[in-house]
Amino acid sequence: MKVLIVRLSSMGDVVQTLPAIEDAARAIPGISFDWVVEEEFADIPHWHPRVDRVISASLRRWKKEAASALRGNEMGRLLKTIRAEKYDAVVDLQGEMKSAMLTRLARGRRIGYDSRSVHEWGAQAAYRRRIRVAKGQHSITRMRNLMAMSLGYEPPATPVEYGVDRSLLPLVPIDLPERFLVFVHSTSWSSKNWHESSWRKLAELAFSSGFDVVLPWGSQAERERSHRIAGSQGIVLPTLSIAQKAAIITRAAAVVGLDTGLSHIAAAFGVPGVSLYGATDPLLVGATGLNQVNIASDFECRFCHEKKCFYPTEPKPVCFTLIEPHEVWSRVSRLPSTAGF
Repeated sequence: MKVLIVRLSSMGDVVQTLPAIEDAARAIPGISFDWVVEEEFADIPHWHPRVDRVISASLRRWKKEAASALRGNEMGRLLKTIRAEKYDAVVDLQGEMKSAMLTRLARGRRIGYDSRSVHEWGAQAAYRRRIRVAKGQHSITRMRNLMAMSLGYEPPATPVEYGVDRSLLPLVPIDLPERFLVFVHSTSWSSKNWHESSWRKLAELAFSSGFDVVLPWGSQAERERSHRIAGSQGIVLPTLSIAQKAAIITRAAAVVGLDTGLSHIAAAFGVPGVSLYGATDPLLVGATGLNQVNIASDFECRFCHEKKCFYPTEPKPVCFTLIEPHEVWSRVSRLPSTAGF
């Protein structure tokens, strides 16, 4: 059986798609996948051995550079690539208008969420078969259930397995200390960012306990923030690809992060982690896997799912003021990989 998966973004959501593929690989001998994904996240599908072809879409870039994309016929080439093969099933695991549009272009039986389950209403019009998957479940559970019902096997009740192969990662591109933590301190939503002062206090606790701290970043502002958190002792990484960052994460004793892609990469590769949640609900999107600890604020307006904090007091996001560095360090120090160090 040959299946095309459409799951474009974001990084964490792409990572959390992998368990659905692993379920299908275990249930259906010989199954293989192609995967349509945003170009900036194209490293991730390659980590599962049942993914044959990764089809990079550039919708985010085209939105900003439409004229250039048209001149280069990039959209035409994407259409030709998607339609080059007829699939036994085309499964849209995203359920948004942009993913539905690409699903509609593919050749094969198109399957996705029904009108009550879809993320953006109207996307369901692209599918020939529409499946009801209850909302209010973790996103991994929803995708596992949709995949199972799409391909005809029983939705699994087994623990989450990502099926990633560490040997498919590149070599670690820099020298690293023997024992270190990775701090994933920034996200694309300001409402999901723990305060910089709290990160600095957590770094001091890590240093005083004998750990080095390694800090990845994705933008110039995040790079500058990394240097402020690192102070004179931490290690700020150079410019790296997602796959290179993943290779470094797999060497860490633990990861402390937020609701963002690198935290989910740690969970996928079985690296112990503590993740912090304010604007988003860990019961719906939390890092999932062995030795994953999710700490959620209990502030009155937590889980608002707003990209910016609109609460009328400072510092923002206000919900994160209730998560203390000593509380976080206590959870980190009790992980099997760090306890007794």
